[in-house]
Formats: sequence, C-alpha cells, structure tokens
Amino acid sequence: MIYLDSAATSFLKPKSVKAAMIKAMDMMSSPGRGAYAAAMRAADKVYECRTLACRLFNFSAPENVVFTMNATHALNIAIKTLAGQGSRVVISGYEHNSVTRPLHEIGAEVTVAAGKLFDPESTAAEFADNVPGADLVICNHVSNVFGFVQPIYEISSICSRYGVPLIIDASQSAGIETIDCSRLDADFIAMPGHKGLLGPQGTGILLCGERPKPLMSGGTGSESLIQTMPEHLPDRAEAGTHNVVGIAGLCEGIRYVLNKGAENIGGYEARLCRETAERLGRVPTLEVFSSKDGTQAGVLSFRHRTIDCEEFCERLGKNGIAARCGLHCAPLAHKSAGTVDTGTVRISFSPFISHQQAMQANAAIEKIARSEN
Repeated sequence: MIYLDSAATSFLKPKSVKAAMIKAMDMMSSPGRGAYAAAMRAADKVYECRTLACRLFNFSAPENVVFTMNATHALNIAIKTLAGQGSRVVISGYEHNSVTRPLHEIGAEVTVAAGKLFDPESTAAEFADNVPGADLVICNHVSNVFGFVQPIYEISSICSRYGVPLIIDASQSAGIETIDCSRLDADFIAMPGHKGLLGPQGTGILLCGERPKPLMSGGTGSESLIQTMPEHLPDRAEAGTHNVVGIAGLCEGIRYVLNKGAENIGGYEARLCRETAERLGRVPTLEVFSSKDGTQAGVLSFRHRTIDCEEFCERLGKNGIAARCGLHCAPLAHKSAGTVDTGTVRISFSPFISHQQAMQANAAIEKIARSEN
C-alpha cells in the first residue's frame, strides 16, 4: 500500500514509537498515583514528553503543556475557555468542524475572514478588517483540505495590536511547519499527536498561554480534598488517568521530529506535493488545487471532471493507494474554495513516502483520470 492519507493520521511512524509504547505497557503505571517504581517511571516519561514539546515549539512552560485525547479535545477546551453565547469570534475560511461545531454549540456569533485560497495577503487583510472589536480569533495554521499555509504570524500580530485573544489550530502544521511560541502571541495552540508529530491515535496537546477552564472534572492525583479542579496546570485540564502508553509513543514521535527538523520534514513533503501537482496539472480532466509560491504544505486536493470523488478514491484503493475523498470534515473550507458541491480527492504525504512511491501514485491517478469511465 502507498499511504497518502497522513493528513488524517500518520499510519507510517518511526519504529521507536511502537517500541516505546510496548515498553510503557511493560514498565509504567500511572503518574501521580504512587511513589513506587512503575508510577515514577510513568511520571518521568510524561514530564519528558512535555519538555520535548517545549523544545520543539520554543515554549517555556512544561507545566502548561496539557495532554488531550486529540486536537478536537484540545480545541474544545480552548474555545470553551475563551468564548460563550454571543461572543463575536473571527475565524478563517478554512476551519475544520472541530472549530465550527463547538462555536455553533455555544451560540457564538461567527465572522469568517474569507481570504482567497493560497493568497496569504488577502487572508491577512480580511483579518485586519474583522479583528477590531472581536472577542476571539481562531485560525488554523495549515488547511487540512488544501494544505494552504496561512499567515499565522501576521494574524498573531494583528490580534496583539487589538488585544484580541487567539487560538491556533496546528493540526496540520505541528511537526511540519516551524511553530515558534516566542514569536506567537497565542492564548492556546491545539494539535493532535497522531499526525505530523508521528505519535499514536488518542493523543493530543494543548499549549496553554493562559489558564483554561476545565472541560471535564475528576481525579488528578493532587489536592484530592477539594471538590473543584485544581487551579494549577497541567492538573486543571487533565482529569482522569493519563494515556501513558500513548504519551510514551508521542514522546518518541516528537523526538524524531526534533532530530530530523520540522522544516526539513515539511520541506520534503511540500516538494513531493509540488511535483505531484505539476504532473497532475497536465491532465486535462483534473482540476488541481495547488500553489506555486510556497504557501502549500504536503497536502493536495483535486477533482475529476466526470468521475465522482468517492468513486475515484475507490479506484485508487483498488490500486493499493490510500487517499481520502469528500468534504474532509471541513465544509467551510470547501465553501471558500468553491468545491462544497463535489468535495475533492485529497492526497497527503509523510516523511516515510519515497519519491518513487509518489511517482507510482501519480501514474495511477493519471491512468484513472484519463479513463473517464
């Protein structure tokens, strides 16, 4: 199988991730629940993962690295800390349902800063026009549908200028794009562990620039006498038993990214994406959504003139190629790009896909595209 669905989850991972998870199952229990060896090993591993995350994102407070189940969990914590019914929230035109659904649920007033696809200047201008007077801004760093790298540092500066809180959804950029917290004035940065950070499913991280409101309440292993969640982080946002096995795997995924360099991994994926886009762009039956000016990560969407996206993906699967089709849980992004009625076929790269595999996939896509029936 040629796996081209890393924007959904990094099915291909470093061998060290699996090894660390097996070791954790054999040797670790739960942190903060005892002073015996297995509990202390778990506590050390969890703290190590927090410190490695700080190194990767130039973040200075390990205790403010909160572990979550996934990016959706992290975003819900952040959104429900900073927004409520009637809050005026400005979002980009490329947000995922993990942002738009919580905002709908709480009754926020949503304004879309609808910049053009692969046009960071128009995106920044839209935010500059809409941020004044807002209660909150939420923006993803990279679109999960089109790989559009949004001007997040400029958007952060705009929010700082007007004193508006900012939540960054780094679901498609963590481990692939440079995220420098010393240059970002973000209140929260949310990310999954299972995509660019190369950890297992069931892991996520919320970098907290301020104290969050608890999304859940329960045991923390600390301050057990009080009947409210502790005030201090990370305990305040980490109710219940930690996913120590998952965190051990995530720790090794982050270590791999640190050793290779996020910019190197992202650069490699972007090169495969550009070459694929150029090749597929020569097929007259395909509409390829690509950028030629460096504003696209290793995520590429396309659609066929007559073949339905679901059917196209099914044919790819029969050829041993894993891709994704449809709306990708981001209907707003498709509305912004004009593809909401059809959806797209999405392919996404990883550091473990070779150039040869990418070219094999290209050939299969071309063959299907030119058949038209």
